[in-house]
This record gives sequence, C-alpha cells and structure tokens, in this order.
Amino acid sequence: MSASVAALRRSIRISAAISPTIAARLALFAFFRPGPKMAVHERDAATDLAGHREYLRLRGRDVATYRWGTGERTVLVLHGWQGRASQLAPVVHELVAVGCTVVSFDAPAHGASDGRRADITDWLDVSAELARRHGGFDAVVGHCFGGLAALAFARDDAAIRSVAVIAAAASPAAFLHEFSTMLELDDETHTRFERLFYARLGETPAIAITHYDAVAHPLPATTELLVVHDREDRRMPDAGSLRLHDAHRGQSRLIRTSGLGHARLLSDDAVLDAIVEMTTGGVDAVDAVRSQAGDWKNEAIDSATVAPSEDADADGALPTRNPIRTMAPMSSTASTAKIVTVQPR
Repeated sequence: MSASVAALRRSIRISAAISPTIAARLALFAFFRPGPKMAVHERDAATDLAGHREYLRLRGRDVATYRWGTGERTVLVLHGWQGRASQLAPVVHELVAVGCTVVSFDAPAHGASDGRRADITDWLDVSAELARRHGGFDAVVGHCFGGLAALAFARDDAAIRSVAVIAAAASPAAFLHEFSTMLELDDETHTRFERLFYARLGETPAIAITHYDAVAHPLPATTELLVVHDREDRRMPDAGSLRLHDAHRGQSRLIRTSGLGHARLLSDDAVLDAIVEMTTGGVDAVDAVRSQAGDWKNEAIDSATVAPSEDADADGALPTRNPIRTMAPMSSTASTAKIVTVQPR
C-alpha cells in the first residue's frame, strides 16, 4: 500500500467518525483524480511516436488523440484508469499489421492530455467525437476502465460489429466497490459515496444502470463480444467478466488466463491473437483459432485457459512478441496541428 493511500485512508476514517458525508466527499474527490500520469514505457515509445497525433478540446482541456495505419477497417482502442494509449502498443501493432486503422486517445488527466480529473463521460464524449471524425468504428477494444467505456459506447452504436474488453468490469459498481475496499470505507460512508458518485454524473443509480451496466442492458444482438480476464487479477476480480459473458450468450467468447494479472494480458500472444481475430472475423474466427491452439482448453463456460509466459521479466513485463509476427517499426507521422472542441453528451 502506498503512503498516499494510507494517508487518505486515515483521513477518511477520522472524517467518518465526525460525518460520513464529509468522508464520502473526500473519497469522491480522490476517486475522480487519477494521480500521477503513467510515463511512456521504453518498449512502447516507438509506437507512441509513430501515431499521428492531434488534440481536441473537451471541457477546457486538450486531449491527445492518435491514429495508426490506413486500413479500411477502423478500430477504437481505449486505455484504462491511470493508463495511456501507448500502454496498448502491442494491440496497436497487431491490428495495424493485419490492415486496420487504429484510433485512440489519452483521456483527460492521463498521458499527454490536460486535466486533473476524469470520469466515464470523458471517455464517451471523446470516443463520439473521434467516431464522427473517422466515420464510425468497426470494433472497439478496451482495457479495464476503458472496457467499461467500450461497452457503454458500443451499446448506443449498432454499427459497431465487435467489442473486446480486457480485465474490465460490467458496470461502475465494480470500480466503486474496489475503491471502497481499498479505502476501507464503512457501510454508511460507502452508501453516501455511491450516491455522490451518481450525482456527479448527473444521473440516478437507476438511470446510470441503463447507460453503463452491460449485464442489465447488454449490447445489441448484432454486436459480438470478446471478454478476457485473468483469474488472479488483484485490481479487478473477474466475477463481473463472468456475468458479462453469461449475459451475452451466443454472441460472446470468454478467455480466462492464469498468472498474467491485470496488465500483462495486453502483451500475451494468445490474447492478442483472440483480439485480432475478433476485430477482423468475429466469434467464428476466435473459435477457429481456439480449435487450432494446442495450449487452449475449452471449458463448460465456453472459455479458454491460457498458460502464462515462462519468459516474463522480473518486473512482470512480457518480452517483445515473436519477431516473425511482430510488425516492423512504424515510421513517425506525429502531428499536433489541430484542436477541435467537443460538445458534451
């Protein structure tokens, strides 16, 4: 546990003894602030530089957007909380290698974008503006909080043919629960914290469910879904992914890994294969890859177990993928020439 989390936990505990409402407001203040920005990892720097970069204006903040590739199929890639677009560099490489155009952005208060606060409406408003500029998306890929945003965004756009979510949650309630657990909020403070959260979004819990809960309100029947989660994910347990898959029976495929945790999924060969196949060929293509891969095991819940890489670095990072399958370095076409103002939803 970091010193900052420990200090916040103590402050909330003291505040709760005086007023659960004050404690809940303190928790809410912290919840919408991602904190220190993730730096571009050395292994992702080439991809970060190669992206054609522009900025759009969202509620007084400049948001960095990126584009890679020139293919006809366009895929939106969404990073998670405390992440950045370059974190999904392996996904970008694989999709561009098979002829896709990949579009992404650093959410406000993340990466190269401005701001200190962020919420799911930022992900959705920027995604909507990028869809307008690029003529819509064929598929959306999201990691963690970006997966929640991907589900909410695709629910309102039947033209999106597939969604792939990695280490994600099916509703905001999962993130609220994990945050409350981390801060050890008592029941009364948690209840008020949750109430303040929905008020911050300008919605009642009942209305928020219709917008953001992909179990209660699944994707359109024409949108196929890939759900990827590690059994040992300590940041976001996989229970929500199991419910999400179950709510989309027939149009969903679930991959459960072991030993990859929350972030190393983004570099795993089998996971990347599944993402590429889903975005280019749908669930039938995913099934074909699974039937050919000897280390994938079909289970009763229509999932696959993927063994963790034996070559993981000491810090948990995976090495570069097989050079035969890894795309050659992309040439840099970075640009910061344009700022577009985005209207809120």
